[in-house]
Amino acid sequence: MVVTNNDITQKNYKKLSIQVSLNGLSFCVFDLITQKIIAFNTTEFSRNKVIEEQLWKTFLDNSILANTYDEIVVLHDNNLNTFVPNSLFDPEFLGSYLQYNVKVFNTDLFNYDKIENYFINNVYVPYVNINNFLIDQFGSFDYKNVNTILVTKILDYSIGNDDKQVFVHFQKNYFQIIAVKNQQLLLFNSFEYATPEDFIYYLLFTYEQLQLSPETIATHLLGIIDKDNSYFKIAYKFIRHCSVLDTQKWTNTFGKTDVEIRHNFILFHS
Repeated sequence: MVVTNNDITQKNYKKLSIQVSLNGLSFCVFDLITQKIIAFNTTEFSRNKVIEEQLWKTFLDNSILANTYDEIVVLHDNNLNTFVPNSLFDPEFLGSYLQYNVKVFNTDLFNYDKIENYFINNVYVPYVNINNFLIDQFGSFDYKNVNTILVTKILDYSIGNDDKQVFVHFQKNYFQIIAVKNQQLLLFNSFEYATPEDFIYYLLFTYEQLQLSPETIATHLLGIIDKDNSYFKIAYKFIRHCSVLDTQKWTNTFGKTDVEIRHNFILFHS
């Protein structure tokens, strides 16, 4: 569902994107004419407090969230998802795709995002309680899983490159690994981590399983990571062609620094 208004006299050409997890909420407001980000903020949540109460406080503290928008997009930030090609996909059996890598229950609600250009679907478990809260605030909105945006943009990034590439997106407590080759999704997986040793173990294990050589395959790191980060340093130690993702080409589009874009890659590309 997308909040829209067909009366051009009532349009304000503003879009609100919200990325929400059990750990916190980030949002940005886009100018739909220039595509620049005109407002951005992040709030962390406590695991010891009721999430609906923390959502309510976030809305009280950020009055801009109560404004009227032509579009509202909510990104459910979790790793309770899997990608399924169109040839194997049946929307009547969403739970069956998740049962091999996600603990699912009969009471769970499942949804999926179509990635039309690449003939794949992202099947996931949305946060029902968060959706219910946001329905009370906005009435209607479009919602997706964060990994739909992430994988789509990385596949776009790979256009014309026939070499295999690995992208690692860091978030708090877990990271995603995406392997691609010229618009083909070779692998998507996510792992929880606590130490740099956890990270490099899972990364090198993935290389081994895909028969990729750490000496030749380019690895791009993005998300909450920089060159002085211990996770980058350990990756650079074991992988020859390791770099933080160059996001300089988007700085003029969004009006943000390359560091801000790399740290908020999914939200800014929503």
